[in-house]
This record gives sequence, structure tokens and C-alpha cells, in this order.
Amino acid sequence: MSAASTSPPVRRARRKEARPGELLEAALELFVDKGFAATRVEEVAARAGVSKGTLFLYFPSKEELFKAVVRETIAGRFTEWNDEIQSFEGDTASLVRDLMHSWWERVGQTQAAGITKLVMSEASLFPEIASFYQHEVITPGHQLIRRVLQRGIDRREFRPMDLDHAVYSLIAPMIFLIMWKHSLAPCCPRDESIDPLRFIDSQASLLLEGMQLRPAA
Repeated sequence: MSAASTSPPVRRARRKEARPGELLEAALELFVDKGFAATRVEEVAARAGVSKGTLFLYFPSKEELFKAVVRETIAGRFTEWNDEIQSFEGDTASLVRDLMHSWWERVGQTQAAGITKLVMSEASLFPEIASFYQHEVITPGHQLIRRVLQRGIDRREFRPMDLDHAVYSLIAPMIFLIMWKHSLAPCCPRDESIDPLRFIDSQASLLLEGMQLRPAA
């Protein structure tokens, strides 16, 4: 058999392996642009260049497609972050800053940040989606931040605090950046725009100032 006759199956195999990733990329774009309710699976398939039937071979429903997008773009990051916390050797204030920057680089400045806004907007309409996001993103996120703050307390770098609520102090600036990016930022005058990294550094400094343990007078 000639080399030319064997090339089509190789191309088909490569194309088949690429399809799930192309479908997830197309789904992310449409979910962020249109929302969960307004996105149709036919649109996702068309944008990925496949049929609706092919999409259902990989993802049996729009809900499962959405879940796969969340796992691929956000939930899958927690293993990386937990490993980085485990191996971090510096002080906890530096760790907090590094994690806030890392979140922006890996999620916040990417299209995946729009998923958070989507969930906040449509949670009441799709409780199953909200419950999934709670389990896959919110709970692990809280656990990760709590672990970092507990590290600071155990090392006597941070004062004792109510960790159940302190985690929201670090989450709130990130949520603000997401909502700004996906709502007001596109129509905001240039001189009123926000530099995300400067904003994160400013918030980290203000928060850490209140958390750090000071020697007794």
C-alpha cells in the first residue's frame, strides 16, 4: 500500500482527537457571549465545524457540555494551585500575592472568567448548574484560600481570624474584576479603566495589612 493511500485515515484520526477540544472552545465562547439559556447545541457544533450528532457523541446534553467546559477551564486548576501551595517556601503574604496574580493569569484574564458571571446571572434559572459550580469551583476555592490563611496563622504571620468569612475578603476583589471585565469595562472611558494587576496588588496590600500579626507593644 502506498504512503498516499494511508494518509487520509491519519488525518481523520487526528481530527477525531481534536474534536472534544474544539467543541469545548466553541462552547466556552458561546456560553460567555450569549449565556447558558440562549446558547444552542447546534450553534456550538456549527462553530466547531461538526454536526449536532457528533457533539452528542462526546457530550450527551448541553448541561454536560457546560460541566466539561468548567472542568477544563477552571476546576482543573485547583490541583496545580494546591501543589504550588505545598511546595511554596516563602512567607504567606507573598503566597497570597502569588495566588491572586496566578488566578488572574490563568482564569481572570481569559474567557473562562465569563463563566462566573454566567453562573451568577442564571443560577436561579438552572439550579443544577449552580449546584455543580458550587461543588466544582466554589467549595474547592474556599478550601484552598482557607488553607493559605491557616498557613499564615500557624506560622504566626497572620493574626487569628474567622476563616469561614475571611476567605471572602480574597474572593471579593476577584469577583469585582470579573464583573468589571464582562460588564462595564468595554464601555468605560479610557481614563477610568482599571489595570487588573495594579488593582490586585492594591487589594492584596490592604487585606494583608489587616491580617498580619504585629508584635505586642
